[in-house]
Amino acid sequence: MTATSEVRQSTRSGAIGLIGAAANGAFGFVLTTVIVRTFGADGSGALFSVIGLVTIVGAVCCLGADTGLMWAIPRSPQKSEALLPVALLPTVGLSVVVAAIGLAAADPISRALLDDPDGAGLIRLAFVGVPVIVASTVLLAAVRATRPVAVYAGVQFLFVPIARPALMIAAVLAGGGVLLGFAGWLLPIAAALIIAIALIGKPRKSNNSTGGTRGRGRLESRARGPLGENEARGLGRLGSEARGPLGENEARGLDRAAWRLFWGFALPRAASVAIDASSMWVGVLLTGALSTQAEAGVFAAVGRYALAGLLIMQGLRVAIAPQLSRLLGVGRRREAAEVYRRTTLWIVVLSWPAYALLAVFAPGFLELFGREFRAGAGPMAVLAVAMLVNVGVGLVQTVLLMSGNSRGHLLACVAGLALNVVGCVVLVPGHGALGAAIAWSSGIVVENVVAAVLARRALGEALFGRTEIVSAVGVLGATGAAALIGTLVAGRGLGGLAVALAVIVAGCLALLADGRVRAALKTVRTQLR
Repeated sequence: MTATSEVRQSTRSGAIGLIGAAANGAFGFVLTTVIVRTFGADGSGALFSVIGLVTIVGAVCCLGADTGLMWAIPRSPQKSEALLPVALLPTVGLSVVVAAIGLAAADPISRALLDDPDGAGLIRLAFVGVPVIVASTVLLAAVRATRPVAVYAGVQFLFVPIARPALMIAAVLAGGGVLLGFAGWLLPIAAALIIAIALIGKPRKSNNSTGGTRGRGRLESRARGPLGENEARGLGRLGSEARGPLGENEARGLDRAAWRLFWGFALPRAASVAIDASSMWVGVLLTGALSTQAEAGVFAAVGRYALAGLLIMQGLRVAIAPQLSRLLGVGRRREAAEVYRRTTLWIVVLSWPAYALLAVFAPGFLELFGREFRAGAGPMAVLAVAMLVNVGVGLVQTVLLMSGNSRGHLLACVAGLALNVVGCVVLVPGHGALGAAIAWSSGIVVENVVAAVLARRALGEALFGRTEIVSAVGVLGATGAAALIGTLVAGRGLGGLAVALAVIVAGCLALLADGRVRAALKTVRTQLR
């Protein structure tokens, strides 16, 4: 494919990812609102804490295998069925062992982390769900690497986020408490696992379903998905034409080569993905332990707002990652850089206004959660500024991983986590949620700066061009002007936010009178066809 074709493909995949991210973000906000409105600061603090625990434990038990599949399959699409058991067996086995240990230690874990009367029951239910979460995560990664991005988005970005608040509302209407509400959070993951198994077992017509391996040939006619005939005879042998990361080891079969090369990439990612998953939850848990459960609930609610803005970047990440892996795997760094820069431009244009408004109108956003959460305005403003840096550097961490440098990614994550933990220990006892926000923000900035330096080396080209820089400055300046008008007219509450949004909408409509803007939109529409 030419560079133009690669950009066009990334635009199509990115558009699907953006739609899914928008739905995911909307229903994620609904979920957070349901939790804080139903259970209050104390109940939501307990619920968010146990969700954080199961998120961290599940991420650790995945051992980086989900990212490993999205890295390896686009480079060796003909061996997807051989790679799947390599990824599944260790992860599911570890999760079962961890679940058994967690069930046995539920009481002391509950006393250490929670002050809720249902604490022990919450911990037990969380560990029962760990193997389900792990299997679902790994299998959905295989779905993303082998199927159209719309299939993955439909399950992960639509079904699960919509089902969670619906089931939690049903639990409350049925008279349930925090325990039944948490069951409503877990159940959609089990359903997603069943869907993933069905998708993986479905025959594939061609390997261009990934959106990133177009033009690389047809699957063998006997293929029955990643668990096809090769399962019966082990991992099989690579054909002489294979060019992926396992291609040089065909003489010895796939067994030893697949396990060594796959886990050589995945294990460093295992540590970094646990850090990624725990980035906010470390602050929640330490705030609950070093301050109060109510402060932990405030910080968790603020953190959910901050993470909601990342859904645009996450949607584009899952859409683009296999394509970046394929391009970098064959040394097409210029095309990979073009895809990265185009994706970063969209991330900045769509995400920076949201975070700028979040920083200025933090009191208004928190009014939606209730009066007891108004103290989170300061922490939210701090986190929003840090997130401007996070989204501003774009998919640098995805570039780093898809280039195969999972160790460099781990280095960036460790640096950010260390600063986060040290900051929490120092600041949380005296400043509560605000201290946790400052600590997490410091970690976010350091992690992204380190990742950006390493991604620049991987691409061999500048991360940003004149178009990206001018667009970023223009977007931030226009949003800042709208926020200033809203604040002067109606303050930093919901009224001021409404005024600012109206100014932004009016400005966007006015831009349509510019012929250059219309031409750019026409180009985007052409690429989506």
